[in-house]
Amino acid sequence: MKAIINKEARFNYEILDKFEVGLVLHGHEVKSIKSGQIKLKGSYVSVQNDKQPTLYLKNAHVNKYVKTGSLPDYDPIRPRKLLMKQKEINSIMGKIKTSGLTLVPIKVYTKCNLIKLEIGLAKGKKKSDKRETIKNRDLDREMRRELKY
Repeated sequence: MKAIINKEARFNYEILDKFEVGLVLHGHEVKSIKSGQIKLKGSYVSVQNDKQPTLYLKNAHVNKYVKTGSLPDYDPIRPRKLLMKQKEINSIMGKIKTSGLTLVPIKVYTKCNLIKLEIGLAKGKKKSDKRETIKNRDLDREMRRELKY
């Protein structure tokens, strides 16, 4: 399986720190993700405080696995719990509250037959920063094109 990358997150946010977390999934969802049927565009990570803070991946679309039978009540964009040590969650919570940062999903990949999600502690870019990113990308493309010929 190739890694599924959330390009929108890298464009809209400046990633300051990265974390690797596990996902709580159903069996057919694992097969679907391993075949590349997940979309991270528009998804985000939220924190829910019941007794202890827990992280959830929301708005990520996982298609139903093709060879699965009928699943009448399957919700492809249901919130999925993220597995992370409580000590790390507490440190992330402190950074989010003090600095005004957010958590965004960056990519999904397999590691030793496990599905892992890379989330990033990110700061939103302003419109001028986005324009500068586009400008630098175009300049790099032109330079590579010139060097090629």
